[in-house]
Amino acid sequence: MSPVSPNLSGRVLVADDEPHVRRVLEVMLNQAGHEVFLAPGGVKALELFAADIFDLVILDLRMPDMDGLTVLEKIKEQEPEQTVVMITAYASLETGLMAMKQGAFDYITKPFKEEEILVLVEKALERSRMLADNRKLRSEVQGRWDFGHIIGESPAMQKVFSVMRKVADTRATVLIQGESGTGKELAARALHYNSSRRHRPFVAVNCAAIPANLLESEFFGVARGAFTGADRSRQGLMEQAHGSTLFLDEVGELPFEMQAGLLRVLQEGEIRRVGETRFRKVDLRIVAATNRDIKKAVDQGIFREDLYYRLNVVPLILPSLRERKEDIPLLARHFCLKAAKAHGLPPKGLSADAMDALVEAPMKGNVRELENCLELAVLMSEAGEIGLEDLSLRQTGKNSGLIRAVVPEKEEDLKKVLMLVTQSAEVQIIERVLAHTKGNRTRAARRLGISRRALLNKIKAHGLKV
Repeated sequence: MSPVSPNLSGRVLVADDEPHVRRVLEVMLNQAGHEVFLAPGGVKALELFAADIFDLVILDLRMPDMDGLTVLEKIKEQEPEQTVVMITAYASLETGLMAMKQGAFDYITKPFKEEEILVLVEKALERSRMLADNRKLRSEVQGRWDFGHIIGESPAMQKVFSVMRKVADTRATVLIQGESGTGKELAARALHYNSSRRHRPFVAVNCAAIPANLLESEFFGVARGAFTGADRSRQGLMEQAHGSTLFLDEVGELPFEMQAGLLRVLQEGEIRRVGETRFRKVDLRIVAATNRDIKKAVDQGIFREDLYYRLNVVPLILPSLRERKEDIPLLARHFCLKAAKAHGLPPKGLSADAMDALVEAPMKGNVRELENCLELAVLMSEAGEIGLEDLSLRQTGKNSGLIRAVVPEKEEDLKKVLMLVTQSAEVQIIERVLAHTKGNRTRAARRLGISRRALLNKIKAHGLKV
């Protein structure tokens, strides 16, 4: 039996000044499994669009407060790739072509048939998904997720590289084990982007970050009406990863009752949405990671033995930094260059004392802690070389924890200094939040406590690449 492609469902904004048209579209699209947001005119549509993200916008061409072509133009200014469909009772080839020339995906005329609008919506959502996939792929491929991106010349890392090269382009399930900060997700991404699945977006989830009562619906999806509040069908992570790789970080934290469902996916390649009776085929490769001793969890009866063996087809053990100290100078130089480039600063090297201190430091956070330490040192050091006093390390005596702002050497105007420090902090915080939200500007704006438009303006003003 061939895999079944998951049905597309999306978030749709409908703007029309006629209440009955809005109601008809709302019912029609809800029944088809879409989440619908309504606007009685162009002004409200732009207000909703600025505050949220939509897979599709449906605009009436003629609205009293602001015509659809003007709304379309303003939407395209904010999001050039936004998919928009126009509807109008004033049908003509000229108006339809005008809308498409301004960037509309297509147009449909009133009165419309249900089948006609649903087919058009499906095509439009397919385009939105394709564009979203391409954006994500472009963003991730820029990070060079090849094996060369994982730095290490030590024997321990060469052993890791050898295993990864052999299994990358296979369907084999991989269990990556290692302490926090050793680069487990980096290794998982390298496996994905060196496989035939690299053309589909990598899907990652932290099993410990999802509340237990939401795990089933997040993993397997939800059927419309499955429970109170389930007013639309929704794909789960398994369906989103169809044709791709699903990375299960901290898989050892999965509750025992969820482990049976994951086992079925591994054994049968199928899932069942919450509230449905039929199974759906999914074609995905699972790469899991943990910093726990899973074998010990099996012995304690809190992790299924059969699932453990299904996950541990290819064990990949990432060494801690203290097990590969010979790699620290190489990593340190790389992170210094990376931080300087990211913040628009001149390259900075490390003094011999600073390098010696890094090699001997108790980096319990492993590679992640080393990178964070050096990024801070690059930002705070005033000289062209990072010295021991610039490092914030555990057990480094009186110099531990020193923080100094980066200020141009000859700048003495206090207002200018404060402005530079403020701008530097703003850039760092925006970049950090965008990284945490994986580039989702709406979620990032909410976390920053500003509007989406304000965030877009700041991104443009600072020339940030997101």
